[in-house]
This record gives sequence, structure tokens and C-alpha cells, in this order.
Amino acid sequence: MTQLNFGIVPGLSKTEQISLLALSDVFNAHQSGNRTKERYYEGHITLNDVNLGIALPQGLKRLEVGCSWGQKTVDVLAARSMFDGFMGRDNEALTKLVADNRLIAEYAKACRDELKYGCVFATLSADDAIGCRIRFHSPATAAALWNGDKGRIDCGLAIIDTVPDEQLKDRWVPGLVNLYTDEEVVVLRRADGTWTAERHTHRMGRPLMEPMIWNATSDKPFGRSRLKKSVRALIDDYIRTAANAAVALEFDTTPQKYLLGVTDEQYDAVVSSKFKTYMGSLLAATSNPETGENPVFGQLAQGSLTPHVEKMRMTATQFAAATGLTVTDVGVVNDANPTSSDAILAQSQTLVLMAQQLNTGNGDALRTIARMAQAVARSVTLQELTEQESDIVAHFKNPAMPSVAVTADAAIKIASARPEFSSTDTFLEMIGFDQADILRIKAQEQRVRGQQVLLEVENENIGENMGSVHQAAGGAE
Repeated sequence: MTQLNFGIVPGLSKTEQISLLALSDVFNAHQSGNRTKERYYEGHITLNDVNLGIALPQGLKRLEVGCSWGQKTVDVLAARSMFDGFMGRDNEALTKLVADNRLIAEYAKACRDELKYGCVFATLSADDAIGCRIRFHSPATAAALWNGDKGRIDCGLAIIDTVPDEQLKDRWVPGLVNLYTDEEVVVLRRADGTWTAERHTHRMGRPLMEPMIWNATSDKPFGRSRLKKSVRALIDDYIRTAANAAVALEFDTTPQKYLLGVTDEQYDAVVSSKFKTYMGSLLAATSNPETGENPVFGQLAQGSLTPHVEKMRMTATQFAAATGLTVTDVGVVNDANPTSSDAILAQSQTLVLMAQQLNTGNGDALRTIARMAQAVARSVTLQELTEQESDIVAHFKNPAMPSVAVTADAAIKIASARPEFSSTDTFLEMIGFDQADILRIKAQEQRVRGQQVLLEVENENIGENMGSVHQAAGGAE
């Protein structure tokens, strides 16, 4: 587990030193919880974490039961938040920044971390090659302090790089850390166990760090994780039930049998070869000479998996209700009465509303990030940005993810009322074409138009030449 220990860093002011120590304390305090959320997301939960000590034997405590509910909780909602770039006036510089930073692809990864931990931090830095470098950091590698008066981050830090530990083998420790303040980015480098500070001033008037936050409250301004304690408890319940079902199935596979009234020799023969006796199709025994009784063979009633299956179904339904997922997402399928498409759509409405809430918050953060990126690239303040640079909006695809048939029908109806709409990229998107297809279509349309213009010019030239020939012929007569 990564821990930050700075001590006194030469070159920092008293205020910066206090902020750095406070940030490192916040970072260290949350690492245990972050590690737990990571384990539940990856599904690395053993029976030792969930065993009540009643039904499951202690010998199985290291057993891991596969459960992807933690990953589903995060990924299904993140998949509905599809950032599609910025809309506004033509701004080639911003389009280039988005492309150079691969912002659309990076957003998809950052969104998962945001839902996993509750927030994710975007940091900006000047870059000679692309103007401004934008990076995202999860709370596993970054921390920040909130300023309630200003309604934004007061200061923050991010681990940029790690180096091998000088004392422990195969362990890596932070080697490059950035401290973000209102006026500067302080680069902290670790060498030979000591930290040095290098300052880079900026004109932003606020830290070059912006959070994307999920489900924030007044007392938790940095949001809450989708993998909160109540959700993790339901995952524990499922893993425990699945393990009980696995153990019960083992006993059901080899039901317990009994043999009464045998002699000592017969008993020793059966005990010495239990598996052969169990698998044999014929079991023979003579009467007991001491009692005169014939041996009695029997089998105990076989257990049933039905209670375990019903419990798993109940837990899955509770989990779906707690996370907004559909019961199909968590593996509950009723083959006897298949769910209609309308019913599935109705079940997903909660998830769609959550995605809209996610897009609203992230859209505001992305707009701030884009405005700061343009200011950093031009070395100006936010107030000095042009109206073209400031008047931007983050665009997301429809989180309801309607079918192509539905959107195409809507696009055609709109185009019938507004003929100009059929010439837009939005119309092509609604009828099912992606950006690559749209570029190819527009390029081919432009080539066709060019060929038509050339053909018209050639026809005009031929007509003019024919007219000149007729005039010459008339003059000759």
C-alpha cells in the first residue's frame, strides 16, 4: 500500500509545508478504504472475509468465489456515460487539445475510477509539444483539500511517478509528486531519501486540478463510491451463499449411506475401501453369526440446492434495487416467463437517470478542464479567454442508448419538418453512422460534387466551342 511521508521539504513556505502534510495525511487515511474498493471491484474476496463461522469450515477460508457484481456496479453505469467532445463555435485549438490528450478515451477510464472511489482528479500542465497536458488521477494516486468558501479545490497533490524502494525489495514508492496551489505547481522529487522542490508558476488563480465527483453531499464534497458499505455487504452475502451452495453440492454428489448389523470383519473391509464400496453396483454381506441378523443397508436423505438458489435470487434482487442495475445484469433470468423488451427498458430507467446525473456533473467539470487547458496553452488567465473559447459545452451521447431503428425514425421525422437537418452530422449519427463513417461519407460526397462541377465546366466549354464553330461557319458563308 502506497504511503506518503514527506517530513520537512526544503524550499517550501510554511503555508505550503502545512498544506503538504495535510494532503499526505488525507491520502494515507483513505488508502485502506481505497484498497478495499479495489478488491471488491476486481472480485478478490475470500471466504475468510465473509465467513460467519457457522456453516463454512475454516479450511476453506482462502477460497475465492467468483463474483463480478462489484465490477458490474461500476462498469454498467460508466458505459452509459459516453463523452463525445465539446460543442460550440468552431474551435480548432480545442479540438486539437482533445485529440492530442486522447480525452474521449481517457474520460472512459476516469469515469470508472470516479464511480469506484467517488471522485477522480484531472491535472493540467504546460507542454511544449501539445500546449497543455491533461492527466487523470484516482484517489489511489492523488488527494485534495476542499475549500467550501470558494466551492472548489483549495490545494491538491498527485503522484506522477514511482521509484524502487531503497530498503524493501520489489516495492515501489512515490518518486515524483506534484503539489498544486493557486499560483504554482510545485514539483517534488525524491532522491537518496530526501525531497527537493521545483516551482512552476501559472496565472490561473486556482489550482490546475479539477475533480469529477459522483454523488456528492454537503458533508462529503468529494462524493461517495458506488461500492459503498451496503453494496459490499450484499456482495459478501452472495459469496457466502454461493460457497454454501458449492459445499452442499459436494455432499449431494456423494450422499451419506449407512450399513447396520455387519460383523467386525465386514466393517473393516468396508471402511478400508470406502470409495470402491460406494462406486460398486453390488453390495453383498452375510448375516451376523453373533446376532443372527441380516445387515441393513440404507442412504440418508439427499440435501437440496433449492434453498441456496432462492437465497441467491433474493440477494441478487436486493443488489439490483440498491445499485439501479436490472436483475438481468446480476444474473437473474426467468426462462419460464421471459421479460419483455418494454419491461427491461422500464427496469433500466433508474440507471438512465443516474447516467444523466453523472453526465451533468462531469459535463460541468469537463467544461472547466477545457477552459483551463486553453488558458494554459495560451499562457493567459481564464478571464482573458475569448468568447469562442469560453462558450463551450461538453456533449454526451444519449444514456438511454436507444436502438438505431428508433433514432433513425426520429431523425427522418425531424428532417421532414426541418429539411436542413438532413445535411448535418447529427442526422447521420442518429441514423446509425459513427464519426469515421461520417468523415468517409462527407469526403465521398465532396468528391462527387467536385466531379459534377468538372463535368458541368466541361459541358460549358464544349458548348462554347460548338458555338464558336457555328459562328465561324456562318462568317465563311
